[in-house]
Amino acid sequence: MSPTQGSLGLILASKSATRRAVLDGAGVAYEAVGSGVDEDVAKAALFAKKANPRQIAEALAEDKALAVSVGRPQLVIGADQTLEFQGGLYDKVETVEAARERLKLLRGKPHMLHSAVVVAQGGAVTWRETQSATLRMRDFSDGFLEDYLAAEGEAALGSVGCYRLEGLGVQLFSKIEGDYFTILGLPLMGLLDLLRRRGILTP
Repeated sequence: MSPTQGSLGLILASKSATRRAVLDGAGVAYEAVGSGVDEDVAKAALFAKKANPRQIAEALAEDKALAVSVGRPQLVIGADQTLEFQGGLYDKVETVEAARERLKLLRGKPHMLHSAVVVAQGGAVTWRETQSATLRMRDFSDGFLEDYLAAEGEAALGSVGCYRLEGLGVQLFSKIEGDYFTILGLPLMGLLDLLRRRGILTP
């Protein structure tokens, strides 16, 4: 048990390497458990209800937290992030060629990232928070784009925007408005405060 970890226990309802790195970096001990939520099916249902990108992130984060928390006494963290561009929702791409087209689409324009985090326990939501960030890509050259994709390769496919802000991806941008951890997909300050109040972390 970590010296900062209480006895109740904590589960992250995600196998996301980025979200795990955020919690690891903050010194939070947890168990990572896949949620089993079919995000494509859930998104289709939300689209049918005309949910916007922010609402979709919130709903998916809740679904993940609830799915894992049923029958468990631990606090369960569910998180999700969506990318909104010109009013539309964009999902992750699957190939480097598709990443090239995605980055050309976003080049020189702003987009938004909506990151939702939900905490559940025993099948009930106990806390939630959603943060949004606005990022404007610079009008980078085709040469930079090719160098970037050559350096990142399939790592660019790990995020919906085809970038890792903690890496070379920061060079894609001219302006960023929003919290760093929101951009990584796990708003952290409110979550840490909650964990201290619940006895998971030392106050």
